[in-house]
Amino acid sequence: MRRMRFQKTGKAVWMSHLDTMRLMQRAFRRAGVLLHHSQGYTPHAYVSLPIPLSVGMESLCEILEYELDAELTITPEQINKVLPEGILVTDVYESDVKTKHLCLMDAELLLFYDQGIPEGCVEMIEALLSREELLIEKRTKRGPEEADIRPLLKSYRLERSGEQLRIFCTVCAQNPSLNPMLLIQAIERYAASCKPDHCRCRRLEIYDENGKVFR
Repeated sequence: MRRMRFQKTGKAVWMSHLDTMRLMQRAFRRAGVLLHHSQGYTPHAYVSLPIPLSVGMESLCEILEYELDAELTITPEQINKVLPEGILVTDVYESDVKTKHLCLMDAELLLFYDQGIPEGCVEMIEALLSREELLIEKRTKRGPEEADIRPLLKSYRLERSGEQLRIFCTVCAQNPSLNPMLLIQAIERYAASCKPDHCRCRRLEIYDENGKVFR
């Protein structure tokens, strides 16, 4: 399987999962490299993004899987020339590792407080995240349901930077996955005084079941 690692930052974070897929397919065409397509009446390109990224979230470790016709190749330089600001390809390679082995993800949450970090906030958030059970309301096909996200939070670390708080966490990436932004929802629910006025989230790295960087 051919893979491409890329970053999604800046204004590009407001592109949806499907829009990003369309963008990457157009980029291949503009770079003069043809993606391999299925046969039949409605052929589709062999290209996919294994782990969807929520709108508004940055990422330094996105993976695109694709197949090309014949023995064509593409380089990061080729495709970066035709990509918009905020999308940057950092590596192109081949791998035999299946996406089912993609298990963990590092993420960073940046919490902003307009009036300064509330007193005791760090201790309250640390106590919250150390609970054995952390129930939040998740949307499902059956409607809102209570779910315990604590087993999906593998590790975390808080850092204070001026009037900002950073939460570095390692979470399950799939089957099931944990959107790090749900930790903000938990803070709003159980420690309302620590609710940030604004927040940002960024994916930092992805790993296999052995803790090695997924390739």
